[in-house]
This record gives sequence, C-alpha cells and structure tokens, in this order.
Amino acid sequence: MKKATSKTLPKKKAVKKPAAPDYRIVVGLGSCGIAAGGHKVKAALMENLKKAKLNLQVSDTGCVGMCYSEVLLDVHDKHGQVYTYGNMTPDRMPRFVDEHLAKGQPVADWLVKASDRALPDDSFYAKQKRIVLRNCGQMDPEKIEDYMAHGGYQALGKALKKMTQDEVIKEVLDSGLRGRGGAGFPTGRKWQFARGSKGDKKYIVCNGDEGDPGAFMDRSVLEGDPHNVLEGMLIAGYAIGADEGYFYVRAEYPLAVERIKMAIEQAKKRGFLGKNIMGTKFSFEMKIKEGAGAFVCGEETALMASIEGQRGMPRLRPPFPAVSGLWGKPTNINNVETFANVPWIILNGAAAFASLGTEKSKGSKVFALAGKIARGGLVEVPMGITINEIIHEVGGGIKDGRTFKAVQMGGPSGGCIPAALGNTIVDYDSVGQTGAIMGSGGMVVMDDTTCMVDIARFFLDFTQKESCGKCTFCRVGTKRMLEILERITKGQGREGDIELLLELAEKIKISSLCGLGQTAPNPVLTTVKYFRQEYEAHIRDKQCPAHSCKELLKYEIIPEKCIGCTACARVCPVTSISGQVKKPHVIDQETCIKCGNCVAKCKFDAIKVR
Repeated sequence: MKKATSKTLPKKKAVKKPAAPDYRIVVGLGSCGIAAGGHKVKAALMENLKKAKLNLQVSDTGCVGMCYSEVLLDVHDKHGQVYTYGNMTPDRMPRFVDEHLAKGQPVADWLVKASDRALPDDSFYAKQKRIVLRNCGQMDPEKIEDYMAHGGYQALGKALKKMTQDEVIKEVLDSGLRGRGGAGFPTGRKWQFARGSKGDKKYIVCNGDEGDPGAFMDRSVLEGDPHNVLEGMLIAGYAIGADEGYFYVRAEYPLAVERIKMAIEQAKKRGFLGKNIMGTKFSFEMKIKEGAGAFVCGEETALMASIEGQRGMPRLRPPFPAVSGLWGKPTNINNVETFANVPWIILNGAAAFASLGTEKSKGSKVFALAGKIARGGLVEVPMGITINEIIHEVGGGIKDGRTFKAVQMGGPSGGCIPAALGNTIVDYDSVGQTGAIMGSGGMVVMDDTTCMVDIARFFLDFTQKESCGKCTFCRVGTKRMLEILERITKGQGREGDIELLLELAEKIKISSLCGLGQTAPNPVLTTVKYFRQEYEAHIRDKQCPAHSCKELLKYEIIPEKCIGCTACARVCPVTSISGQVKKPHVIDQETCIKCGNCVAKCKFDAIKVR
C-alpha cells in the first residue's frame, strides 16, 4: 500500500476569517440611561438586529454626561467615525437599524453628536476638559479589559516600579490637586500627614457618601469608570504605606456598588489587588461598606464611625484621621473625584494638571447640572471658567427661555449665587467669597419662577432632618430657623424674623461640631444677603414675588377677558368658581385651594395670579 504524502492528501480549503463588523454599537446604561428606558431600548435593538440578520457587537457603557438626551446610543464605524443618537426609544429601533446599520445612512434627525458634522449640542463639550470623566461613556465599565485598553493600571505600574512613595506624594503635591469633596484641602499634603504618622496599620478610605440634593457626580463616576477610582486608591495606599482600603458608598447607589464589586474581583484576578501587586512588595486588600444614607456620614469622622459599626456621628478633632482614624490607626480619606484624578496625574505628570485652572485651584472640576437648565447632566470644566459660561454655554441656558436668577452651589452646605455674580470664576477662593462653597460639585440652577425664601426653607428642611442631633445648636437651632422660614412662606412672617434668622445662623455656625451644622445656615445667609427684598415682600406685603409660595397666591378672574365659557369652573375641584354661561365668572377666595387647574385650562388668559 502506497504511503500517503502531502502531495496525495486532499488540500484543505482555506478558512476565511470572518470580516470585522462594520459597526460597533454602545448603549448608555448608567442610572440616567436605565431610568430613561435604556434596557428596553437595548432589547428592541437586539430584536431588530436579529430580524435584519445583522451580527453586530453591542456593548454597554456608563453616563457620557448628556443626561438631558437619554437614552443615548453610539455607533462606531470601521473608519473611526462615531455617531451619537439621543432620546432613543424602542419604537425608533426599526428605522435606526434599517437606515444606519443596514444601509449606512445615519438618521440625521436623531443625532446629537457626530465626528463628521457640526451639530447644535457640540457646544455642550466645547469648553469641557475631561480628566475624571475621560473614560465615562467611552468603555464598558464592567470589563477590566476595556479599562486597560484605555491605559488602565499603567499609572499604578509606574508608581510601584519607577517611583518611591515620597516621589508619588510630591507629584500629587506639585499638581496642585485639592480635595474635591468640598473643603478643598491639598491632597498631597493630606497624604504627607498620613505617610508621616506612625502605625503598624494604615487605611485608605474612599468617601462615596454623596447626599446633596441634585448631586450625582460620584455616582456617575463609580458607575462609568470604577477601575479608575480603584487605581487612584491603590496609588494612595502605596504612597502612605497602607495595605487595606474601604469604598464607603451609600446603598441607594446599587448599580455603583455592583460595578465596584465587579472591579474589585476583576482586579484581584489580574493581580492588581492582593499580595505582591505587579510582582512588587506592595500588598493591598479592598472592602466595600454600604452606607445607610445618612447625610452626616459624608463627614470624615462620622463616616469612620459608620465603618466601625457605630452610629454615624462626628467626633471632635484633633486627633485628625491622618493620625488616629479607623480603629485608631492612621487613615487617609478622599472622595471619589479626588481619587479619580490621581492615575491621570501620575501618567501625565503634575505639570500637565497644574497647567489647567487658576493659581490656587488647579485642574478641572466635575459638576452635576440640575434644576431649570436646558442641558441637565454631568460636565467637567477647567477651573477658572465662569458660572455664566457653565450655565449659558455648556448647559445651554435656562429652560423655556426664562431668566437666570441664581445657582445653588455646594448643596445644603453651600449658598445661592445670584445671576448678577454670574461672571464669578469657578475656583475655591472666588466661590467662597460669594458666601457659597465649591462643595462636591452640585449646581442647582434657578429661574425667575423660583422663590428664594422657599429655596432656603427647602435646604434647611433637608439639613435639619439630616442632623445627627449631637450638637444642641445644630439640632435645635436649625429647627427654630426652619419654623421661621415655614411661617414666612405661609404669609405669617413677622417684623424681626430676618434679624432673628441671621442671629441664629451665626450662633449655629460657631457652635456646631461638624461641617453639617457649621454650614447649614449658608442657604439662609446667602438668600438674605442677595434677595432680602423677597423676604421683606413675604413678611410685609404677604406676597411671593416669584408666585411660588402657595399660601400667598391669589387667583382672580379678569372680567374684561372672561367670556363665560365655564371651562375653569368645570376643572375646579372645590367648586370655588361660579358664574353664568357667557358672562364673567368669579373665584371665591375663601374656598379656593390655589391648585392652578383654572389657569392651566383657561385659553383666554383671563385668570391672573398675584
């Protein structure tokens, strides 16, 4: 029998490698995208791809910042072009798949951003400088491979293998990075204190207890780029000589908690967490502590008490955490945004970071734009930009063309900055001079329909409820202030109320133990400072200039405009409107509950609110 040779064997057919798909599709599935219906959009997308017999890669990502246009969907083509679609819904999927993915024709009507054309929303990004948010919306936060493809863990490798602990701290010091949690303390100096403290055990803590109304910076970063924050914590741990860290994140952020857990497990498998990281002598373990949602636990000492299993209440300082923190050991605490800056600084150098911003406030700052603004969402701008630039250019101005009145910065601990000070530059010192604070980055924008007395009442109600009760002035003083504000907004204000508010405010500021009590009066102090006439109108004239305080409103029908159509009477839930058909009607002021149904229903502008 003849022996088979390579010449006599049948030739194998060459197997063609499958061609790379023409498109890669990315669906925004941060909390904002999910809340807008992101999962339903993705399900409809997959169904329509199946029907069209298109085998394309579909992946998830976090918040890209354009929360006002959720659900967002990106299309990446093989030529490097990127098309971002906004306000996507399941019923848009058939046309989107057919025209763009099957025929290669982008649906121009739905585009909010594209690399090959100019669009109106381009101004949202024009003045941004994304360092903390550089990967958010650009990668799948649940895949460590995506983070590494974007340079992830290279900064950790550089720090561990090419830099000493003191060199890492010096780099952070030279960058000018200040704590982004609100106080603005120099990060490098804080690390120096912890590094210099003696102890057989040291801790790193990430403060993710974001609780300001209207703030969602930390949540979005943890959902969109958890590995970046984890890498920053690891670098800090190496710098100060810690071997254990805690993510303190409120339990109301389930998606952030889930993605942090994934990041920790993935980092362990890759050797970025655990023993002898990257083949060095540095070892580090990470744990998660889910906070119960107490606003006071954003304060460092209360946060540590919560981790230790105690009630979250602040303690007197000194000793400071850098000397005696968790379980009496030296502890360094920074917030999410602060840690998220660190890998970029180590990779790009202190000078690159310090080249941005002002003399005393370097780098960029993340803000959550909320309230009466056209483009609500997450932005990152260089320090030194003005408030007006953020609101009118990045944020697109005020909704419905109304007038910009004020912006609340710093949350309940901050203050209201009037439109007249809109050219104030955004840095720690300039914002502080207005009576507000930079805070962690919340910006609640108000228009001319906002009552500033009611805004002060709202924020004080929040801080009063969140007070841990340890300090008498905070516990009782904020309660008395709140009672006065509630009286004023109900038309029961008295002469001397403004002076009493200011007196209580000053005593609470100097007598409270922690930052919550010390800053709780700020919304009242700033609204009285800049909008005192509104307080006086409520007290003396029993009127709300913004027509916002319900108890002070009066609805009147203008006889000359009323044609007697009875439309208003039919929608009045308490039958306060009476009159004959085709004749002017009247409103009984005693029984009117001021619901506003009549104003909404009247087509002839015949009802006046004053």
